[in-house]
This record gives sequence, C-alpha cells and structure tokens, in this order.
Amino acid sequence: MKETFETYIFDLDGTLLNTLDDLAASVNHALRELNLKTHSTDDIRRFLGNGSRKLIERAVEGGAQNPLVDEVEQKFRAHYLVHSLDTTQPYPGVIQMLDELRRRNKKIAVVSNKFYAATQQLCRHFFAQQVEVAIGERADIRKKPAPDTVLEALSQLHADKSLAVYVGDSEVDIETARNAGLPCISVLWGFRDRPFLEAHGATCFVERPEQILE
Repeated sequence: MKETFETYIFDLDGTLLNTLDDLAASVNHALRELNLKTHSTDDIRRFLGNGSRKLIERAVEGGAQNPLVDEVEQKFRAHYLVHSLDTTQPYPGVIQMLDELRRRNKKIAVVSNKFYAATQQLCRHFFAQQVEVAIGERADIRKKPAPDTVLEALSQLHADKSLAVYVGDSEVDIETARNAGLPCISVLWGFRDRPFLEAHGATCFVERPEQILE
C-alpha cells in the first residue's frame, strides 16, 4: 500500500459514525407500527451494509415478498430522518483524524449506501468542516459495491484515482474498493470483526483512526 495518498474516501456507518443504535431504533419502530417482529441490535448490525431497502428486506419476515415491505421502508426512513442524531456520534479519534487530513491538504469524501437525505444530514452535522463531497444512495446511480459512487466522488473532487484510498468497515466496502480499483483500509471498530473481514479478502487493517494517518 502506498505511503502517501492525496484522497481519502470513507464509508459512513461503522467507519466514521456509530449509527447502530439509531438505525436499530428506527427499524424496530417501523416494524412495531405494522405489528411485525422486531430484532435485537446485533441482528440489525448483520443486516446493514447494502442500503435501506436491503436492510428492511432482511428485517421483515418473508423479505422482499412481504406485501408490507414498502410501507416498512417508508416508516423507517421517516422515523430515521427525525431520530438519526439521537445517539449517533463519531467514533473516538475520528474528528481529530479528519482534521489532520485536512491540515495536510488531503481531499476527503464520504460514500455511503445510506439513503441520500440521511447521508447529507449526518455529514453536514458532524463533518461540515472536513468532508468536501458526500454521496448517499440515489436513484440515478448504482450503490456500493458497484464503483459508481466512488468514481463520482473522485470526479467531484477532481482527484487522481492513483493517489486515492478507500476506508470502510465491511465486506461491501472491500468489494467496492476492488471494483473501483482502489486500495482498501479496513477499520476494526465498526460493524464487522477481523476474522469476518479477512474471510472477505481484507488485507490492511487499522485499530484506531490515527493509524490511518500513518
């Protein structure tokens, strides 16, 4: 892996922000509203990574075939937009790491499978001074692990792909980086553990945000 990168593209949930409790609360709120079975936070952790539609399909009994899946997703999104800041916080050391990257004149983007409005809301709230480009799930662009959102971020940043690195916490992120042709740093404080990530091809790990600077 290169010693020096000029552009850092970060996943959001599980990488920069610990959003798990708020996501779980909103999923279970939507399920309760429709008298459906709720889930433990650990269940929700396993369901995450592929956007809100897949999250809800995994949470609803019968998945995509359940006739209530659309309504559950709508209720989830509405609730989450109001409650996404209830307990969500950056992981310890994240703000300082981003500040140092900016001090070194690095370009920073966030690319997430979280729906677009929520991605924008969270990045504006927590990272307005550090993140230049934030891209969430949109109807007009394929979500991760397709490389499209990463390539869009590079384009918006006018960044040289050969000097960019992708940072994430999941198997989706590993595959996204591979599809985009970028090296991948896998963080170990997020929603997946090291054996799981290694089984999905991860080779470069950090245990603390400041290690990204090294």
